Amino acid sequence: MSEVTFIVHPGGSFSGTVRVPGDKSISHRAVMLASLAEGQSEVRGFLTGEDCLSTMKAFRAMGVRIDQLAETHLRVHGVGLHGLREPAQALDLGNSGTSMRLMTGLLAAQNFPSTLIGDESLSRRPMRRIVDPLRQMGAQIETTARNTAPLRIQAAAGGLGGISYKSPVASAQVKSGILLAGLYAKGRTEVFEPEPSRDHTERMLRAFGVQVDAAPGRAAVVSGQALRASDVEVPADISSATFFMLGAAIVPGSELLLSDVGINPTRTGVIEILRRMGADIDLLNQRHFGGEPVADLRVRGRRLHGIDVDHVLVANAIDEFPAIFVAAACARGETVVTGAAELRVKESDRIQAMCDGLQALGISALAQPDGARITGGRMQGATVDSKGDHRIAMSFAVAALRAEQPIRILDCANVNTSFPGFADLAASAGLNIVVQG
Repeated sequence: MSEVTFIVHPGGSFSGTVRVPGDKSISHRAVMLASLAEGQSEVRGFLTGEDCLSTMKAFRAMGVRIDQLAETHLRVHGVGLHGLREPAQALDLGNSGTSMRLMTGLLAAQNFPSTLIGDESLSRRPMRRIVDPLRQMGAQIETTARNTAPLRIQAAAGGLGGISYKSPVASAQVKSGILLAGLYAKGRTEVFEPEPSRDHTERMLRAFGVQVDAAPGRAAVVSGQALRASDVEVPADISSATFFMLGAAIVPGSELLLSDVGINPTRTGVIEILRRMGADIDLLNQRHFGGEPVADLRVRGRRLHGIDVDHVLVANAIDEFPAIFVAAACARGETVVTGAAELRVKESDRIQAMCDGLQALGISALAQPDGARITGGRMQGATVDSKGDHRIAMSFAVAALRAEQPIRILDCANVNTSFPGFADLAASAGLNIVVQG
């Protein structure tokens, strides 16, 4: 992957109407479930970021025909629950943790062996959290000594058995991987979480005809259910919309409309956190795309203030914390984040990387084991290392709206994993961004 650097000059403000690309989490699941369904499904609004393309490529390698009718419009010819074929080689999932954890659950139930690999970043990410419960179900999975990829999966002798699993972390990826395995396992498979995590898998399973017993913090399936083809309309990704919400919120006088944004209640923690900081965010024209709630978000710039971030909101905003850290740097007073240790094991150690970057910009940002203490102040210019993490790169790009000198952000190529075209769309909305490389 070639080196990409963002250079973002200060000034400017976000305005107008923006439609960010499709939701990454829903795009992954749409391809997976459509592939396992009986019949043809169409997916509109599919995110063509590298992570989702890795999922699509993996299912094609297992014999699923996927026609790309237009850039974001797919037709998936489902092979049924038992129609996948053994891939000819290891499935390379690039940087996609979602692909790896969900597909580990799915492939653990197949009657053929498979190997999952990823890039350097993904190969550092912890996989024990999904491997351990699958092993309890009877799966045969080998990892490295550090419990990381490559993952080598053998067909389970006698198949899988359902379990009742209490997850130590609130993780939609872990929950989803177990539920996908549960579609094949004998009897009932149930997952309990300490806090509710995003429920896209449960909603989409229902859309494909599967009965799911679910409540906040709990989800269960019973095996033997066939998936029926279903068309999927993918809403705009709230995680991608967050960078534009942030940009409008931190510059007084800004006004931006974000259209068709998914507002699944397990994903709206970022809206609640920004509102508690004083952000002016209205949800307009609320409606549904299939089983997912959608709205247009109107954001007006106001002066923000620091808060103690309620740990209850952390699971519902875990991917958005790099942007929340920037909001804290632009707010009056101190913001304290706790209960977010999961940020240490994302594409990078997001707590340390964000605090390092904010300190380089002249902001008081003290990393804690499970969060940070950030005091808002005047933001200088600097060179910041994104550590190859797409969300860190985009967060610091938007921070330049409030900086006093340019911000130079290194190692930005992975922005394409989740938000292809970010720089062009941000520039059209008012960000003074130049891409090098």
